[in-house]
Amino acid sequence: MPTDAPPDLRALRQAIIELATRAGRAILEVYATDFAVTKKADASPVTAADLASQAVILAGLDELTPGVPVIAEEAAAPSFEERRSWRRFWLVDPLDGTKEFVKRNGEFSVNIALVEAGVPVLGVVHAPVAGVTYVGVAAHADQPASAWRFDAEGGGHPIHVRPPVEGEAVRVMVSRSHSNAATEEYIDRLRRRHGKVETMARGSALKSCLVADGTAHFYPRLGPTMWWDTAAAQAVLMAAGGEMVAIGDGKPLRYAGDALSNPRFVARPSHL
Repeated sequence: MPTDAPPDLRALRQAIIELATRAGRAILEVYATDFAVTKKADASPVTAADLASQAVILAGLDELTPGVPVIAEEAAAPSFEERRSWRRFWLVDPLDGTKEFVKRNGEFSVNIALVEAGVPVLGVVHAPVAGVTYVGVAAHADQPASAWRFDAEGGGHPIHVRPPVEGEAVRVMVSRSHSNAATEEYIDRLRRRHGKVETMARGSALKSCLVADGTAHFYPRLGPTMWWDTAAAQAVLMAAGGEMVAIGDGKPLRYAGDALSNPRFVARPSHL
């Protein structure tokens, strides 16, 4: 795919699902061993699984879309001077939820997103242990947006967000490893607005995907995240009728500019 040609998102969709699945197999090979854990400069953990997954993904993207640049968590990010002219690029988190990987609770994922003009237009989130894959494709040409969940058995079904219904508990996703007082305050505001609130803890981008498939209604993230943490799940969420918006101005997260970090945000059904 030349960098100046519009991509065929539906043709890419299956290829990226297969690529994420191959990366997931590379992760599971390490998961089954007595792997070592090292710390990066920011004190976050990294393992051989992160690196093995990234190697699979980068090689696959180079074959699928030669010339389209990639920003990946475990590689040095290109400078803003280089990135500012990009219209299209890939965002990759080869193992989102390394803390959950280290805990061996299975709540980690492979995240791959294609970004066009700052907006994620194709996203795949694959959970290797569960064998579940979420995919979202933006409206393209004469095709509407679509979001799907594929289970380990191979069956797939379309997904859509589900706004809260009056009288039922509002379900809120919370981070397994990154909760804080600001998140509790946000949940308290939801409780005052909606009444009963139930929280569900998960790791990685799976939290946003559970909003996308209607399992939960909100996922507030009031701590630091990076572009590669959110872009793939945001593509799934938007294709499923949801939004990932900054807390404060309510604007959708965008992947443009100098900083590779996100503002505090909430994932939810649109127009809540």
